Amino acid sequence: MNWFSLSLQLNRFPIKKAKNALEEIKNIPESEYKAYVEWKRQEIVNYHRENNSFYKDFFGSREFSSWEEVPVMQKKDLQRPLEERFSKGYNARNSYIGKTSGSSGHPFIFAKDRFCHALSWAEFNDRYQWFGIDLDRSAQARFYGIPLDRFGYYKERIKDRFGFRYRFPIFDLSDKKMDEFLQEFRKKSFEYINGYTSSIVLFAKFLKKKNLILKDICPNLRLCIVTSEMFFEEDKLLLEETFGVPVVNEYGASELGLLAFQNPDEEWILNSETMFVEVLDGKGKAVPAGEEGRIVITSLYNKAHSFIRYDIGDTGSLSENSSLKKPILKKLLGRTNDVAVLPSGKVVPGLTFYYVTKTVIENDGQVKEFVVQQTKPGSFTVIYVSEVALKDAQKKNIETAMEVYLEKGLNLSFEHKLILNRSKRGKLKQFESLL
Repeated sequence: MNWFSLSLQLNRFPIKKAKNALEEIKNIPESEYKAYVEWKRQEIVNYHRENNSFYKDFFGSREFSSWEEVPVMQKKDLQRPLEERFSKGYNARNSYIGKTSGSSGHPFIFAKDRFCHALSWAEFNDRYQWFGIDLDRSAQARFYGIPLDRFGYYKERIKDRFGFRYRFPIFDLSDKKMDEFLQEFRKKSFEYINGYTSSIVLFAKFLKKKNLILKDICPNLRLCIVTSEMFFEEDKLLLEETFGVPVVNEYGASELGLLAFQNPDEEWILNSETMFVEVLDGKGKAVPAGEEGRIVITSLYNKAHSFIRYDIGDTGSLSENSSLKKPILKKLLGRTNDVAVLPSGKVVPGLTFYYVTKTVIENDGQVKEFVVQQTKPGSFTVIYVSEVALKDAQKKNIETAMEVYLEKGLNLSFEHKLILNRSKRGKLKQFESLL
């Protein structure tokens, strides 16, 4: 029984129609793909200009003469009542309604029409099948947060049941709880793991400490998918070593759906079927492939709510091997608003700071996880979890690495904790500016 697809159909999300539409798009030849993209871009802009009063005001009175003149939309532009942003004929009763995580600092409620939401799930299922995973049949070990209010909690549990998912409570990641996780893998025939990077990495460290390979314990396991947080090469190596299966990186956004997914050749393939992805500079101009810039997305099928040239808040670059039909994400650098300010006035991506610290702090294996906070210009706090506090020599090594990779004169402090605070959804923000 195709329980997941059935649950979507029962909730009036036309998944069969969406899967058929996706196959038709995939079958468009490369030679005709440019025409398809240009047609869908123009169609969605014209639709929202005619049917969405919010977008009509946002676009302005100018004529739609070229794509480059279409205004770029920021998250702050959408922080107004959802009722003001619906297109004509759409409302909360006939649309999918969701809420962004707020990791960019600009949370808001959004809408998708039912066909667009079904297309999102068709995309996920298509990509997962690259690795033999079927959302209707494959059992998932889910490392995600869960609402703690009664209604939200049981709603997610019901969705998990229909989605062949078993959810692990990631708000408690103690060794005792990890041992309970391990027992579930012994009892259940999970085919894949899906969830937040930091929680899965912590589970992998627990397995390594016990000298265990997860596939030996759960033989049906064939894939691990990490999402929602930054994923480093050394984390990938750790997961593949301790899980004994391939590990792929998923890039998505709740308000849009799947944005990119790694294929078996480890290319990070962007969603070109239902999205148009651009990388722009500070002036809104497209940068050449290989150069870094702001990631801007257009949802080509969402008629309930406009996401047109939408700045998602991330920075990255396209591969030089990209084509319009097969765009490849070369690098994802993190959120544009997570920047560190150094004493000289130099501004660097916050995850650069996090990464330099990571290369030093985890060498001895004592530190389970950590975050970096900027408290004021030039001042940073490393908040870490370990059984024992870092020694002065270890702290000095971190300070030295900062001077080598960033600059001298940084003011570092260290805070030892037994557990890190996560968001209500269970996400861990690796770098945070409090400025």
